[in-house]
Amino acid sequence: MATILSLVFALVIQGTPRTIAIDERLAADAGLRVGDRVVVAAEPGAPGDTVTIGAIVARRADPSEIARGEYRVRLHLDHLQRLLGYGDRVDRFAVQTRGREAAERAIDDINDAAFGFRAHRSRDVAVETSQTFRVVSRFHRAIGVITIVASAIFLLCILVLKVDERRRDVAALRLLGISRRTVHGAVVLEAAFIALVGSVVGTGIGALASAAVNGYYQAHYRTPLRFSIVTPDIVVLAAGLSIVLGVVAGSVAALRLVRARPLALLGR
Repeated sequence: MATILSLVFALVIQGTPRTIAIDERLAADAGLRVGDRVVVAAEPGAPGDTVTIGAIVARRADPSEIARGEYRVRLHLDHLQRLLGYGDRVDRFAVQTRGREAAERAIDDINDAAFGFRAHRSRDVAVETSQTFRVVSRFHRAIGVITIVASAIFLLCILVLKVDERRRDVAALRLLGISRRTVHGAVVLEAAFIALVGSVVGTGIGALASAAVNGYYQAHYRTPLRFSIVTPDIVVLAAGLSIVLGVVAGSVAALRLVRARPLALLGR
């Protein structure tokens, strides 16, 4: 069971203290190691108990704990109860169950035990505490949609300009007897290839940027949580959107030329 305590540290030579577990952030900041003896108290300056650090616990990848700078200490339940003088009361406790039906029965039994008890699934608690991150996720999704639309317009303009510069090449192909469909298909195929190459390059840049973001913020907050990830689903979606937008933009740009007469493309 974890609690957040104010700690007063002192070396103790005699006695056989009980063991506690501390988080790695506290161990790093206070220079503590397994086997060190410290004094733990409920309030700063209050008499406490001499304990031995039995373990150092790694931080979990929990988004709700990112901005929280508190230290965590794990004690045996009876030790914690005696240290705090809280009596036979608890603020909250966790029950592990096996299977969905067992969880439902446990929730009903706890809620029916006495007035004032309220049991929640850990999944529901996680959803409630992650509302802020869900809002940020929606905000990022909106930014992504706007970026895709803007990039599509930019891509169309670039392809129109590039294809327009090849008026003489298209006119020569048409005068050689190459059909409009063949010329149009060649331009679209070229646009799709460029889009595919761009998506590969973009995936590489995204992976490097993601690694840089994770490296900085994981060191800053001292957490294993990954702040940026590049998943196969994202790569497939990005590549698909890139190719589709490239084909559409190339098709629109090519239609402007293949519909014109060859001599008009030569300026005659």
